[in-house]
Amino acid sequence: MSIEQFEAIGLWLGLGALYFFIVLAIRDVLKKSQAPKMGQFFVWLVLFLSPL
Repeated sequence: MSIEQFEAIGLWLGLGALYFFIVLAIRDVLKKSQAPKMGQFFVWLVLFLSPL
């Protein structure tokens, strides 16, 4: 494995972990705020469309 491959894999794993923790944080905030279902839907929609 070359250093470039190692860096690329590390980058994607790091970004995936960061995205996972963002999802957990948003889920916790939505649960504690008791946001309406429609509002939650739009929050998740924006979150999952953001990487595109």
